[in-house]
Amino acid sequence: MESQTKQCQNCKKDFTIEPEDFAFYEKMKVPAPTWCPECRMQRRFAWRNERVLYKRKCDMCGKSTVTIYSPDKPYKVYCPTCWWSDKWSALDFGVDFNFERPFFEQFYDLQLKVPRIALLTKNSINSDYTNHSNNNKNCYLSYSTFNSENVMYSTTVMEPSHNICDCCYIQNGGGGQLIYQLLFSGRCYRCQYSILLRDCTDCFYCYDCHGCSDCFLSCNLRNKQYYFRNKQYTKEEYFEKIHEYNLESFKVRTDLFVLYLDLIKNIAVHRFAVIENSTNVSGDNIFNSKNTFRSFSVYELENAKFVIESTDTKDVMDSGYQGLNSELVYESHALIHSYNVLFTNLSYDNSEIQYCDSCHNNQNLFGCIGLKAQNYCILNKRYTKDEYEKIRLKIIGHMMETKEYGEFFPPKLSPFGYNETQGNIYMPLNEDQALRLGYKWEDCLPGTFGKETVKSEEIPDVISEIGDAILKEILCCDECKKNYNIVSQELDFYRHEHIPVPRLCPDCRYRNRIKLLPPRKLWHRHCMKPGCTNEFETSYAPDRPEIVYCEQCYQQEVA
Repeated sequence: MESQTKQCQNCKKDFTIEPEDFAFYEKMKVPAPTWCPECRMQRRFAWRNERVLYKRKCDMCGKSTVTIYSPDKPYKVYCPTCWWSDKWSALDFGVDFNFERPFFEQFYDLQLKVPRIALLTKNSINSDYTNHSNNNKNCYLSYSTFNSENVMYSTTVMEPSHNICDCCYIQNGGGGQLIYQLLFSGRCYRCQYSILLRDCTDCFYCYDCHGCSDCFLSCNLRNKQYYFRNKQYTKEEYFEKIHEYNLESFKVRTDLFVLYLDLIKNIAVHRFAVIENSTNVSGDNIFNSKNTFRSFSVYELENAKFVIESTDTKDVMDSGYQGLNSELVYESHALIHSYNVLFTNLSYDNSEIQYCDSCHNNQNLFGCIGLKAQNYCILNKRYTKDEYEKIRLKIIGHMMETKEYGEFFPPKLSPFGYNETQGNIYMPLNEDQALRLGYKWEDCLPGTFGKETVKSEEIPDVISEIGDAILKEILCCDECKKNYNIVSQELDFYRHEHIPVPRLCPDCRYRNRIKLLPPRKLWHRHCMKPGCTNEFETSYAPDRPEIVYCEQCYQQEVA
């Protein structure tokens, strides 16, 4: 079969379906998609509220709980303890499929009946404000964080880490300790404000350094020590240079950050894509993978396409935030230990399921919500094996007629407003745009404004001059003007690492970190090294200011 060009039914732009894509669809027994890859990703993003948290009462025990569902949402919500308990069964909400009605209408009816888990968190201690996380201790406002302790305001901490704050993507074979404002880094100790560090110690304001220690405002270094602005110094000279900066001062840090941005944009050489131990791949931040295309932040993938933030998966397309020994996955979000799973959201340890939401440890489900350890169920009703197969095939035929079968849930079924989800982080829309595309919008996001008890300019410039009284103050974000506060664990960290109190709220700090990264899209470009004619696909758009080299020129530069 040859490549085919189709018009996206959502954005109306043309997109191409390759022969190998058709082979995968045939293998999964699904029709070709009608939405383009970018719109498909955006549709899945609309189901991921990772970090917008609310307080509401558990609909079982009545206790106040932290949740991703605002109080005005129409769903039943159970706290994690109640949801995972044996005090209720999602089978009690099972219904017969009505072939006179569209499938998604019936699925929505089930959504309104089956209780949803307030936060997806397990096996953690003193970590109530975490989501998509488990096996943590003393973690606060952190997401997709695992096996870690004393982590604050961080996201995607995939390796055990201790005492870290304001970090993203701490992974790739090792965590971090006493690190602050790091992105895409691993196995680092006492490093701050850096990107793409590995096996580094005491590195500040650095980019793309491996095996380094005591480096400052430097880039593209390998196994170096005592470098300041990419120049070698003796130990004594280096620390004399560093001591010229009072790192406890907010004003000094602000000026240093400007120099750091200049380093990233105008001095550092950027590899066209971070691809390691991989063959026949395209995208960015790809490790130990093969036959993986247009994928980003993935590890140990094989035969994959249009995948983000996933690990240890084989034969997968159009999915994200999933992995850990998964195989045959299509158009899904947040799956772990999955086999032959299609069009499914937030479900772990399942096989042979389709169009399910928040189902765990099941086999052979279709259109179910909230089931645990069940088999042969449709719309939460159990059947014999023969009955299940007969009805399932009939439903698929019905959905083909109603043009519902073959793609992820439509935006209108998402439990969240688009402005609550990661969609608004990576693919932002305003309210009019979101509603016009069929997404929901949350009018009452959490947060207060105008309640500050201290102005930003009244906060002492250096951390050593800030007393415990700040723990009782209400601060105002310099950027979005939302109120925020400093917690005790956070203040202890700032004091220990000589970091001034931030003047931005956690959400603005997170958004600004993400802005430092290129988007999850590819452009065709030429190597920028003079005289090189190599071409490549890169996530650095042609109008970006960074210096981007092909793999060969990059390796020559950093060797």
